[in-house]
Amino acid sequence: MQQVEICFSPELIHLHELRGKIVVVVDIFRATSTMVAALANGITEIKTCSDLEECRSMASQDYLIAGERNGIKAEGFQLGNSPLAYLAGEYQDQKLAMTTTNGTLAISKSIGADEILIGAFPNLQATVSYIQSRQKDVLIHCAGWKGRFNLEDSLYAGALVKALEATHEAEDDGAIAMKSLYEKEGHDLKGFLSQASHAKRLQNHNIDSDIDFCLTLDLFSLVGKVENDSLIALYPN
Repeated sequence: MQQVEICFSPELIHLHELRGKIVVVVDIFRATSTMVAALANGITEIKTCSDLEECRSMASQDYLIAGERNGIKAEGFQLGNSPLAYLAGEYQDQKLAMTTTNGTLAISKSIGADEILIGAFPNLQATVSYIQSRQKDVLIHCAGWKGRFNLEDSLYAGALVKALEATHEAEDDGAIAMKSLYEKEGHDLKGFLSQASHAKRLQNHNIDSDIDFCLTLDLFSLVGKVENDSLIALYPN
């Protein structure tokens, strides 16, 4: 049986071995949820950027540019970090460059893994099925909030550990704990995560609809995977 473990922050990723593993990067509120929504609605690839200037420069290469800091769209960018911006299919066959406070950093710090996937509740089951077809150990890399633990990413990690239990054994105490938490609270994601500090930050920006989307299970059948430095959608059989 393969193993699954959790890294609760990019600040802790150096404590984990990446080689030989599938790393699933998760930033529920909202980067990875937004990436899944974009790929499911016509964006052909996503280039993740470490800072605002790098992302802004991608506009000269015919990329849409999306920038977010502290939950707010960065000045001078076409898009922020809302998954709802992509649901109307207005960006068919376009490329996107994206930088966010936490999620894009976690992706960059996952380089060295055998495969890098992005995790979100709207494509949870597709991600599970893909991982189980690959027969590799898994590290769930939570983006957290500015280096700290956060509740929403960690609860998703627990959901993924639970969903993989037929093929993957929880390797560390964090995986055991988050699986138990999801088993207890997963029936009411929005109610439980309304306590989360970042959910409260987003509510202060009046974007409850974003939160609702980010906590909706299995809207899409795609898998988000980093290939050749860009994020693309796979649709496994």
